[in-house]
This record gives sequence, C-alpha cells and structure tokens, in this order.
Amino acid sequence: MKSFVLPLALATLALPGVALAGTFTVTPTEVVDWKTVYGQIEARDSIPARARLGGTLTELSVTEGDLVQAGQPLGKIVDEKISFQLSAYDAQIAALESQLANAQTDLTRAESLKARGVMTAQAYDALQTQVNVYTSQIEAQKASRAVTEQQGAEGEVLAPITGRVLEVPVAKGAYVLAGESVATVGGGGFFLRVSVPERFAPSLSAGDPITMEGAKGVVEGKIAKVYPLIESGRVNADVEVPDLNSNFVGERVLVKLPLARRAAVLVPASVMVTRSGLDFVRITGAEGPVERAVVPGTHRTLDGVDMVEIISGLTGGEEVVTDEQ
Repeated sequence: MKSFVLPLALATLALPGVALAGTFTVTPTEVVDWKTVYGQIEARDSIPARARLGGTLTELSVTEGDLVQAGQPLGKIVDEKISFQLSAYDAQIAALESQLANAQTDLTRAESLKARGVMTAQAYDALQTQVNVYTSQIEAQKASRAVTEQQGAEGEVLAPITGRVLEVPVAKGAYVLAGESVATVGGGGFFLRVSVPERFAPSLSAGDPITMEGAKGVVEGKIAKVYPLIESGRVNADVEVPDLNSNFVGERVLVKLPLARRAAVLVPASVMVTRSGLDFVRITGAEGPVERAVVPGTHRTLDGVDMVEIISGLTGGEEVVTDEQ
C-alpha cells in the first residue's frame, strides 16, 4: 500500500486534537465561505459646482480627471446686464450728489439768513430735511450698487471640495442658469460600493474583512458600512480599501466577501489518496488502519497546512492516520 506521510511535528503543532504519533482526531472547524461579487469604485462625496449667477460661461479651466482644491476657480460666468446696472447706479448716484451739493449750498445760505432773522425756522428745517433726504438716497443707491456688484462677483464658479473632477456637462460659451451644474467634483476619499442579494444581508457587518483582486495582486480591506435600505432585492455596502486607485471612478473590480460561517470537516490534503477516481483516507479501526472513501471539497490553508474539506465520509471524531504504522 502506498504511504502518504505528514511530518509528525507538523501534525502535532498545526492540528488540534492529536491523539498519538501519526494520527489526529477529526474535529469540525468553523470556516468562512467567500462570495465573489463586483464592487464599483465611488467617491465618498460627489458635489456639483453650481452656477450662482445666470449668464454666459466665458471661462472654463478644468476638464474631467483634473485634481482641484476646495475654493479653486473652475470657470467664470458673465451677465452683461450687470455692467449696465452698475452704470445706471453710478449715474443715479452722481445725480443725487449734484442735488445734494445744491441743497447743502442752499442750507448754508439759509443759515446766514436765519441768523439775521430774514428766514423762518420752518423754511430752514425744510432745507435741512432736503439735505438729509438726498444723503439717505445716495446711501441707498450705493447699497443697491454693492448688491449688484456682489452678484457679478458670484459669476466665478468655485470647487466645493478638494478632489477629482468627475464630470463637466457644459462647454465654454454656453449659457447657464443660476443653480445649474458646471462640474461635479468627487472627494472625501474613495471606496468600493458592493451590492449583494438580500439573503446575505444578515451575514454582512461593519468591520468584516474582504479581499480584492487589484492590479498589484490581492488587496485586503474591510466593510465600512452596510446600508439598511434594500432595493430590488439587494443590499448595498461600502468597503474601505487602502490605496484604492481612484483614476477611474465607476470602475468595477472583483471583491470577495465573507457571507457565511459554518462547521466543516478538514483533513490535510497529504493524507488523501486517489485510486480509480475515488478518494480515500485511512482511519484507525478495531483491527488497525482501514481506508474509507470520502468526497473532498475545496482546499483551504490553515496555519500553513494545505487542508481539504471533506463533504462526505467523515463526520468528526474519527482518528485519521497521518503516518505509516
């Protein structure tokens, strides 16, 4: 009979339940079943940079993929009516200032007349009131001009957050309305958004580890958030992955999620022998080692040992022979 040998030291140190040299007791072990799903790279914050003023987009300094800082100018909108309104306010202020100058001259002349008793106090008060009215009207026009001037300054479109420009739906020279999006900026970090069937929802929890197949190989991460709203029979979760490539937001990558935990019977792959398409392991019997046919499952690595799951043939409690007696 062909011998399948697992070193005694490895069997003793790596495998629990060793009964004697060359054997170990099969004990059900908790294993995690992983499911491979697609995850999509998303920005944590996706905020549109909106126009605060309606007008013509005369400048546009960014395009998709550019990195921007919060408050950085992205474009400029010009409303030609604002310059005409400012000119109208300037003309009104100039006219009122001329009227104020005349009223102040009349008031100065009235002061001398009042001092000589030629002018009544009522007439003098009327001139004083007229000076105050012109002064107030000038202040009101200046305040209105400042409001219009501020509206013109709001034609500058600023980046709402630090991040990457994801979308620029308008072009230079286009007419945009107040509140219309000029660019969409994604920032605040990037993560993976995964969607799995709702039957796996109880198995997902924040902090669970995940693995992702990236350009640099297998990368480990963890589930950051599980959303309580189930849509179309699927539950969404956010996965944090260190150094996630954010060059292509919306890119789909493969993610392995831990979706089930169960007890499984595992034996070292080295104790199995295959003959005529059947797999066997040797277990201790009343009259010595005997072979038992088993149905193997997937391979798993535990403490550096290649283990294979036994789907049928072993139930736990058996002593598997790992060394020639």
